Amino acid sequence: MFQFEASNGLEQAVLVGVIRPDQTRWQVDEHLDELAFLADTAGAEIKGRLIQKKAPVDSAFFIGRGKVEELNAYVQEVGAGIIIFDDDLAPVQVKNIERICNCKVIDRSGLILDIFARRAKTREARTQVELAQLRYLLPRLTRQWTHLSRQVGGIGTKGPGETQLEVDRRQIRKRIRHLAEELEKIQREQNIRRKRREDIYKVALIGYTNVGKSTLLNILTESSVFVEDRLFATLDPTVRSAQFSQTRPILLIDTVGFIRKLPHDLIASFRSTLAEAAEADLLVHVIDVSHPVFMEQIHTVLDVLKTLKIDDRPILNVFNKIDKVSEPGLINRLIQDFPNAIPISAARGMFIEKLKKEIISFAESEMVETEIAFNFNQNKIVAKTYEMVRVLERQYLDSQIVLKIRGEKWKVEQIKNLAHQNV
Repeated sequence: MFQFEASNGLEQAVLVGVIRPDQTRWQVDEHLDELAFLADTAGAEIKGRLIQKKAPVDSAFFIGRGKVEELNAYVQEVGAGIIIFDDDLAPVQVKNIERICNCKVIDRSGLILDIFARRAKTREARTQVELAQLRYLLPRLTRQWTHLSRQVGGIGTKGPGETQLEVDRRQIRKRIRHLAEELEKIQREQNIRRKRREDIYKVALIGYTNVGKSTLLNILTESSVFVEDRLFATLDPTVRSAQFSQTRPILLIDTVGFIRKLPHDLIASFRSTLAEAAEADLLVHVIDVSHPVFMEQIHTVLDVLKTLKIDDRPILNVFNKIDKVSEPGLINRLIQDFPNAIPISAARGMFIEKLKKEIISFAESEMVETEIAFNFNQNKIVAKTYEMVRVLERQYLDSQIVLKIRGEKWKVEQIKNLAHQNV
């Protein structure tokens, strides 16, 4: 069943989704709505959608040869030049579908990588994007994509270099190694900068993409960070000082938004960008409660935090856009289910003072002072302790090193666990 939209002269695209046994048609429609938003962000106009109920997935054509031929007829009818699948495709599947439909075929990961390539501004972001793109490209080099040169342009063709699609595997692997080394160098520089901020309480705004994190950062820090109703409007982390605490300096960090089905290579490459969240003392999880599937978005964010191994941080849930909620009683039910959460509207400035007080409360209550004993063979853990917290005093007693430290509770507990596990 196809759905049509009016043409506005942009690159014409058709979206394709698959209903799995554990999914409903409504869920796949919602996923394609998000895919359409991604395509719009990349500069496409959606001409229609094809949804196929398929189990198991066809190894050669993903949705089956017959459905691909039906897709081809529709693509020719509407004059689309690109087909975007909501799921990741194997290189052979892309090659087979392209051969029948005679147009570009990209999957969700390729689309997200393209958007990141367009959004990357800083040296770190550009390095991360190129690294992720080359890792994504490497197994797809057997494809006949001569039409994807940078001179052609369009979605999926924003690449890391003028001739990257023409180089062989050996050259790409060499480039990947170089980029990985460059990224490590950048990360070391970033770690030095973060080290200078160790005495400052760091709050990272995390959440699904387009939930209002940048708007909230602006109102909390009286800044003017770029805000746009687009997915991944914020790519590089933005750090601003908050002036609302009189007792302790606070830094607020706006991080890149998460999204379902985030490409594995992108998560791997963007670990240093998300390291700002890893170094934060408090994670403020911003949630758009006006979105129809915000609960699914919550679980997506928590899954990404677990993948990045930063789910041990204190988390403050913030329910944003309450002014757009039309369902009676929803906010009250959420407060019952999430008793420590704070409902706000960043755009309208509702309950922002309450949020500020809660952040200050976290900042003032999380500091502890204690002594921890280390064996002489635990030098690496001792060095890590110096990186994580302030060491007030160092003593040598018998066969142990005793450090008197001051830092956030979660950091102190982490150090204690490391010391006990590596006795």
